[in-house]
Amino acid sequence: MDEKTEELRDIFMEVSEEGTVTERQEAGRGSLAGDEAGETERVAAVVAEMRDRYEFATDLDDDALVRVVRGYYGGETDTAVADDLGVSRDTVIRARLDLHLVRERDLDAPFELAALRRLLGDGATVAEAADELGVSESTVRKYRRVVTARNEARRVSERFRSEFEDALGVISEDFTTEATEDGLEDATDGMETNVSF
Repeated sequence: MDEKTEELRDIFMEVSEEGTVTERQEAGRGSLAGDEAGETERVAAVVAEMRDRYEFATDLDDDALVRVVRGYYGGETDTAVADDLGVSRDTVIRARLDLHLVRERDLDAPFELAALRRLLGDGATVAEAADELGVSESTVRKYRRVVTARNEARRVSERFRSEFEDALGVISEDFTTEATEDGLEDATDGMETNVSF
């Protein structure tokens, strides 16, 4: 202990009725780790806000959608969440995408997603996009949902995803870097970048 610290300790001891300088610290009630009801309420509020803003592809109620969010951030598979809810895996995937929760494997398309994004942006039908990309219409429909989810999420700067993470106390960097890099890639696609200094 340096001289100033000792002086402060002595002053404290003189004015305090306590016989010791430190108190035992205990975890108080209401810690972040044990507030599952509060987390659920916050996630439900975000889900309700998204429902007001977007048209959801499934008829799952808000409680089921909260379960989808918890399953996603809990590292559960879509199949496990579907089994728990008593619905199909495809229903959970659609609900997850409605909530802007895209898994890395959702991006493993047999073509460049940027190409599909451009085709859809140019007004191509599913059949035209399938023809152009050399895949089935069902494959185009599947990845159109992914592209739509990502476009919606980008338009609001991943706001809802961030709110889910805040509500659940999740620190996520798994998707952020990749999504940012992909966004820059799409934005600079076809641009000349030959710059000399």
